[in-house]
Amino acid sequence: MNNEETLILNLKNPLTQERAFLELMSMYKERLYWHIRRIVLNHDDADDVLQNTFIKVYKNIDSFKEESKLYSWIYRIATNESITFINKRAKENHLDIADLHDKMANDLYNDPLFEGDEIQLILQKAVATLPQKQQLVFKMKYFDEMKYQEMSEILETSIGALKASYFHAVKKIEEIISSH
Repeated sequence: MNNEETLILNLKNPLTQERAFLELMSMYKERLYWHIRRIVLNHDDADDVLQNTFIKVYKNIDSFKEESKLYSWIYRIATNESITFINKRAKENHLDIADLHDKMANDLYNDPLFEGDEIQLILQKAVATLPQKQQLVFKMKYFDEMKYQEMSEILETSIGALKASYFHAVKKIEEIISSH
């Protein structure tokens, strides 16, 4: 039995669940935080979405069917929670998703926790102009350096579709950046 199988068994066992969940959080919280942060862009929002992600994982671990890796399942939950957060925020602010993404990218200029330089801000603004699916694919490939196979498991999309999305995203970003 490998480490992941043991962790899953411990997560599903009421006697070992709490300790296993703390182990799971320490293993994945930083990677998940940065994945979420790249989607929602704001530190406080990323913390909230990360917390919601772990709550969902905890509540739903018994329904994990082990058809994918545990990390892929958790990553999918984090991705869905991030998208849900953005959609809810857009609705609350009476904005469409594209306008909200633009606003979020503009807010980075005033974010004291944003560590990027001017080029990073231009890149974030360019990424914000992409459709949501292309943004996700671009961020997962470019920032997380994720392989298409992993992305396919997380987003439940074919590798071919992911490659096409990434190609189109890169072309659009190149056009925007070259016009600066």
